[in-house]
Amino acid sequence: MKKVNIANTDLSVSRINFGGNVLGWTLNEKESFDILDAFVAAGFNFIDTADTYSWWVNGVGGQSETILGKWMKARNNRDSLVIATKVGSQTKEHPKDISKAHILQSVDESLQRLQTDYIDLYYTHFDDEVTPVEETLSAYDEVIKAGKVRYIGASNVSPERLNESFKVAEDNNLPKYVALQPHYNLMERTNYETIYRPIVEQFSLAAFPYYSLASGFLTGKYRSEADLGKSVRGAGLKHYLNNKGFAILDALDIVASKHNTQPATVALAWQLAQSSITASIVSATSKSQLQNLIDAPRLVLDKEDLEALGEASR
Repeated sequence: MKKVNIANTDLSVSRINFGGNVLGWTLNEKESFDILDAFVAAGFNFIDTADTYSWWVNGVGGQSETILGKWMKARNNRDSLVIATKVGSQTKEHPKDISKAHILQSVDESLQRLQTDYIDLYYTHFDDEVTPVEETLSAYDEVIKAGKVRYIGASNVSPERLNESFKVAEDNNLPKYVALQPHYNLMERTNYETIYRPIVEQFSLAAFPYYSLASGFLTGKYRSEADLGKSVRGAGLKHYLNNKGFAILDALDIVASKHNTQPATVALAWQLAQSSITASIVSATSKSQLQNLIDAPRLVLDKEDLEALGEASR
């Protein structure tokens, strides 16, 4: 499987980034091991998680990192993987927090759960918008110098604070973000393309979109209100059941039929065809879902396909 380099790093990653939010939530430990085994057997090496997955289940999270750590130890494959995790999200115990004290405590807890001594890519998961940017970056500087973290990225950070972070890093010789996780897919284009893509291009950031399949809507599984009960995520997709949503599903169906593949594969291939996108973050809970992910980097959409999808989603 072809790998791509993350600019300003020595990390080489597959173009599908497995979303670890399902580990310990919709997948138990054995099911998680099975899906991760199949993912790496297909030639992929990039796994994304967070310290607070799945806090909405037990109030504090930690399940995803714990299962991932057990799996890596059992398979003895840590050095062949690129592992990303995050800090700063709220739980029932604390609000969003990217203070130095919270980062220094959280990174050690993540390392313990992951059963590793380093994190390849460590994200500001959510910005608390009160901690000075310099304080956050100085905490990252400390954990990078200690060998606990290799590189840093940002997820839910405002464009203003993101831009400020690059200026503060430059002025104070502090680490710079190398990656951004934006909310981006065929249903949700405007915010990324108008606000965040210029920042990605200006600072040569790797972009790894989350909700790449719009929480499953772009798989084509949800085509009516009756379909929303098909999964734990379905109830949150009612707002996509509109003219735009149906037009996108129609376009996905046509392109998928043309290439003898699935709508999910087409939706991911469209995203990967966007010049600023390095890899797509997406999860799977079955081997058939995983096959849709595996097929996406290999699917080359032609100009006609891209125009049809672009028009439906504009």
